[in-house]
Order: sequence, then structure tokens, then C-alpha cells
Amino acid sequence: MSEWGRLDGDGVLDDVAAALIDSAGKVIAWSAAAADLTNCSAHEVCGRWLDEFLAEGNSGNLPASGTLRLRRLGSDAVAVHYRVLPLESCGNRLFLAVRVDVSKRFEQGSALIRALLAQDQIGFIIRRGTDLAVESANVFPGMSFCPIGSTLAEVMSPQDARSVEKELRAVLATGEPQVAREGRVRPLIEPASEWSFLVSAVRLEDRHGKPAGVTILLTDATERWRSARRTELQHRAAAGIGDTLNVATTAQQITDVLVPDFADLVTVDLAEPVLVGDEPPRTFGGGDLYLYRAAMCCIDELDTSGLLSVGERVPSLPDLPLVRQFQVGHTVVLDQAQVKQGLGDPGMIRLLIPDRARSLAVAPLFARGVILGTIAAWRTDRTEPFNTADADLLTEIAAHAALSVDNARRYTREHRAAVSLQQSLLPKATSRTSAIETVGSYVPASGTAGVSGDWFDTIQLPSLRVALVIGDVIGHGLPAAATMGRLRTAVHTLADLELPPDEVLARLDELVARLAAEADPAHRDVVGATCLYALYDPITRECTMASAGHPPPLLMRQDGIAHPLSLDPGPPLGVGGLPFEAATVLLEPGSTLCLYTDGLLMRQSKDLDTAIQHLARDLTEAATTTNSLEDMSRTLTPDPAASPESDDAALLLARIRALRSDTTAEWHFSAEPASVAKARTAATTQLADWGLETLAFTTELIISELVTNAIRYAGGPIRLRLIRDTTLVCEVSDPSNTHPRLRHARLTDEGGRGLFLVAQLSHRWGSRYGASGKTIWAEQQFSPTE
Repeated sequence: MSEWGRLDGDGVLDDVAAALIDSAGKVIAWSAAAADLTNCSAHEVCGRWLDEFLAEGNSGNLPASGTLRLRRLGSDAVAVHYRVLPLESCGNRLFLAVRVDVSKRFEQGSALIRALLAQDQIGFIIRRGTDLAVESANVFPGMSFCPIGSTLAEVMSPQDARSVEKELRAVLATGEPQVAREGRVRPLIEPASEWSFLVSAVRLEDRHGKPAGVTILLTDATERWRSARRTELQHRAAAGIGDTLNVATTAQQITDVLVPDFADLVTVDLAEPVLVGDEPPRTFGGGDLYLYRAAMCCIDELDTSGLLSVGERVPSLPDLPLVRQFQVGHTVVLDQAQVKQGLGDPGMIRLLIPDRARSLAVAPLFARGVILGTIAAWRTDRTEPFNTADADLLTEIAAHAALSVDNARRYTREHRAAVSLQQSLLPKATSRTSAIETVGSYVPASGTAGVSGDWFDTIQLPSLRVALVIGDVIGHGLPAAATMGRLRTAVHTLADLELPPDEVLARLDELVARLAAEADPAHRDVVGATCLYALYDPITRECTMASAGHPPPLLMRQDGIAHPLSLDPGPPLGVGGLPFEAATVLLEPGSTLCLYTDGLLMRQSKDLDTAIQHLARDLTEAATTTNSLEDMSRTLTPDPAASPESDDAALLLARIRALRSDTTAEWHFSAEPASVAKARTAATTQLADWGLETLAFTTELIISELVTNAIRYAGGPIRLRLIRDTTLVCEVSDPSNTHPRLRHARLTDEGGRGLFLVAQLSHRWGSRYGASGKTIWAEQQFSPTE
């Protein structure tokens, strides 16, 4: 414990040596302090001359005060400050002396206390007693909440008083000083203000070494604290605003950053077009500013039940100077009275001004010369009103926030355009035929990357066959959506050629390689896609599929358990140089085929195999609760608003249907002229059984031409097949790979009119090739009543 902690009046008197001297210079009385100082008792000194104890000089010539040296028994002389006081009534003198070192210490302590009490830069408070009441105090200008005799609870808020008293009593109990601790208090006489101090506290002790109080030194750090708080708020705003490209989320981030450190209530109002990605209107003055409340945040104890809610439209504002000020980019600071006077309308006041409002700061979200919206910050009676420094801070935060809002707006516009393009290029979600029922779904990315070109397709082919396609284009945004559109068109073209799945992917691979070659060199590495192409024949119930770097489909048979199919994937489209392998699986009626993109897998797990197993489990569970493909699709593709993802997801569910056995008829003929008549007769008989006698004449002509051509140019065996569905399909197969050509015969030509006649009699016609030979088909439409 430092000696400065025991500076009190009793201690000073304890160290003063006193002697009573008569007019002749003899000692009459000798104090205990004098005995301690000279090592001579009063019995030894009284009656002797005082000069015997002076190291130099004599008592008769001593000045009234000064410095001299006193002899000490058995020790060196000691320097003392002395004073001689004459006693007028008896002629005696009182000699008082204090050791020089002790005197200097008390003089320095006294000077220190006087200096601390006299200056106005460092607060100095002495608190004594059990209640730590103020005994002495000197505080800097503006800090007038420490009157003499006041306790902590009488000058500061209850919460602050409890915290400060706990710390001071710890110093009082332990003797451990508190050094330069930062603390903030709210005085009761000025509840709207908050002070920050650097506090040092030292225990005071009485002459017996017992705790007697606390000395407190305060340094005003309020401005530094406010400056640091503003800097920290700027950093948090820079880090916390704009890390998303969602307009509404960015608006909410603005309010979350500013409450409670800057304001008690913050609202962000945005122009209606900004919320959907469009340019805001250019307005000036009052009226309808087309603003909607986009976000709001407040302290817990503030009631906002009567205020304008998020999603509601801001009413028309009067043509006030403050409106025009923030419309040209200035931050405006007003008190409650000014805001009420400007609004005028009591209903608008209740809608826009919170309870206990004290001060308002309004900053525009100003970007590229237009107003995107406004930030309104309110302080209630708990905090001090906004000042110029606060307005400057809000201006800086609003400038950064405006760029973030504008970036989110522009992204929203591009994302909306890309999603619109993507969805316009996708087929309708559902399709139902006699052979298959399909439901497709597409979930666009909601992260910063944007749409990435996922697509699905169901292509109806001749003879009730169906092509199922799922794909994922590399890249994001409009370029990916455009590439997806080109690939989907190419797939339709190749599917119409009725090529096998592995050959379709080979042709697509060549197309993607050409697209990459046409692209800018810097972007060639990101031109590519994965694709799965499956071809289902409902008559044979065989599904042949091939994959270009795409995950395998899931098959859920009638037992309700889904599992991935074994399929060797080839390289992604655009790699080139490697073949694609096809695999064939026999599908049972009622089974479900599930095709998907990796965006759906990433919602399951980062590990591909694990994600596929999870998806199969989810499909199995979904099938236990519903038999609807639409419900299953909704279960497997979560709402993007509730579960934002950075990648698109596409899903195609296909349920296999069984054809009745009486919907097809098939015959085989040898390559001889008599087979033409036999084929006509067989077909006419079958049409009569189906009730399609009205198609008998045209069907006979078609069969005659196709069978005749097969006999003439291909040889046998020849297969004739009729398929009855919503159309009548007539197929003639032969072992030749010669491509049939439609041509116009001249008047003098004896042949060459067969295929032309077939084309005229049928709704559409075409050909396809198998492992050996080809099939020429022709479709005829008929009324459902036939």
C-alpha cells in the first residue's frame, strides 16, 4: 500500500515532534514524537538546554521557521523542518519539528490533492464510508452529476450504479487497484446522455491501515468511445450489408446493423420497382413516392404495433423541404416536433412516428443519380438525439448500402430474366399418354450464382415410344439458359430422327464441341453439359438409356423401394473422343423412373454416392404417403424460399403404364408379291375388330405401298404391325438399311409415287433404324368415337 493512500490529518499530527522551552532555553516539556525522533525520553530531556540537541546553532538565535539538524542518541543527526511559536502569556516558546522527508511527503500529497481538485481535465472523486458517498470531487465541464454527499444510486441509472458499486467495493475489500478500466454510465439527471470514462480507483486507509474509502480518477473517453463505436459500426456495415444479392435480405441487413448501436428503430423503404429488379421512378417533391416498407428492426422494449408494417405501402408525403433534401442525396436530422409539424395528419403521424420518439435521421439510398429508397433511424427517450457526426455516419452507411441494394436489384432483374427464359424453354410440367405419365419440376437457384441451365424433357415419338431427357449445362445466368435452349432443340431434332440413346449423345457431344469452339477463348472451358437420355418402348417395355457424365436414374418398382440403376456414364458433353454406352432395362407397369440433376443431390449430401442413396430413400418414403407424382415431386424438391440453394435442380418422374394386349397386332410375311394381298387382308380384318372400318381404305393403300417397296428393294422377312391408340400407327419393317426418299415423279415415270402417296394419306410418316434393318411408319388420325 502506498503512503499516499494514508494521507489524513491524524497521520500528520502523529509525526510532529513538540517541545516546550522556557525563556532561558531550557526544555520544560517533551512530546512522545520528539522522544521517537531523538531517541531521548522526556525524563532525559526536560530541564536540559535545547541547544544540546541542535547539531548547529543555538535556540536563542533560531529564526521563526526553517531547516536544521537534530542530534539523535546513538544515531546520526536528522534533518527537520521546524517552527518556533512564542506563547505570549508566559514568555515560553513552542518548538515544533517534522522530519524533512515526512514533511515533503505531506506537502507533495497536499499539493497533489489541491492540483487534482483545481484542474478540469481529469475527474477526481473521493468516496468514503459504507455508502461510498462523495467527500471531495472535481469533475470536468458537463459532468455535474457528482455532488458532495451523493451516493452512486442517487446520480446514475440503477443498472450502472449496481455495476460501478460492485467494482468499487471489490477495490475497497481487496486493496487491488483498478487501472484505466473503460466504463459507461447514464446519469439520472441527464437520462438521454451516456458518458464513457477511463476509470482508475485506489483504496484509502486510515492511520491504522483499515479501509476508509476509494479515490477515483476519471478521464473522459466519451468522444473517443463514440468515434470508435462509429468506426466499428462502419466496419460492421461494410461486412454485414451486401453479402447477398436478394433485395429484401439486403434491406433487412441494413436495419439489423443499425439497431441498437445507432438507433432504437430503423426502417428501410424501397421503391416498388426496385423490389422486382426494375429502375426506380424519378420523383421530386411530395406526393406518392411509390415506396414500400422493405425492412424494419427495433429494440425489444419498443412497441411498433401501430406503425407501418413490412410489405405495406408508404402513404403520400407532403411536399416538405426534408423530402426534397433527401431526394437530392442529403441526410436530414429532425426532432419529433419538427416531424409532427411537417406531417400534420394525425393518422400519418401514428403510422410513421414510433412511441417516445425523440430524434429522426433520414438518409437516401442514392445510387447512379436515382433514389432507390430511404433509411429512417429513430432514437427514443433512452438515447441522445442525433447530431452532425451521426448524420455523417448514416450518410456513409447509406452510400455503401445503396450500392448493395442496387447490385441486388440488378441481379434480381437478370435472375428474373434468366429464370423467365429458362422456364419458357422448358416443356410443360406434366404429360399423360397410354404409355407413360410424367411430371417434371424445375427449381431455380436462389444464391448468387443464378440459374445454371438445368432442364428436363419428355418427347413423344412415333409408335407410342417416349424419350425422357434430363440435363445440366455448365455455367450460370443467361448464357447457361441460352445454351440449354440450344441443346434442348438439338435433342428434339435428334429424337425425331429416332436415333438410339448412345448415338443421340454422340451427336450432342459434337454440337457442344462446336459451341465451345465458337465461344470466347476465356470461356471455352465452361461450355459443356451433362445429359441422360432414355428411350422407352411401351410395346416391348424396354427402356434403353445412356449417360454423358450424368448421375444414374432411380427405379422404383411395384414393391415401392427405389434404387439407382446400374449405368456406366460416359464423359460430359463437349469432352469428345470417347464413346457412350447404352444399357437396357425391362420396366414393369406401375414402376416409377426418377431422373434428376446434381442440384437436387447437393441438397442431400456432398458425397455423390451418399446423396443418391438419400434421394432413393426420400423417394421411397414419399411413395408411402402418396401415389401422386405431383405430390412426390413437391416432396423431393423443397421450396427455394425456405431452403435457398446456389445451384438449380431439375426432376423428372415417369410412371410406366401398361398397354392392353388388344391394342397391337403383328404379322410376318415373306418377300413375294402375294404377301401384299395377305397384308391388306390381315389389316382390314383387324381394323374391323377395332371398329375402324372408316380407315380401312387408306390403310390398305398405305400398306400396299410400303409392303411393295419392301419386297422390291429390301427383301424378306417383312413385318407388319398395327398399333391402335389416339392414332392408328402402321409399321412395315424390312432388313434393309436403305433410307427411303420422298420424291416427285415426272409424268412419264412409271414409279416413284409410293412414298408421296403415303405422305398424302397419313397425318405424318417417317422411318427409324434398328440393329439390322429399318421400320417405316405412318400415322392416321381418327375420331375418339371410332
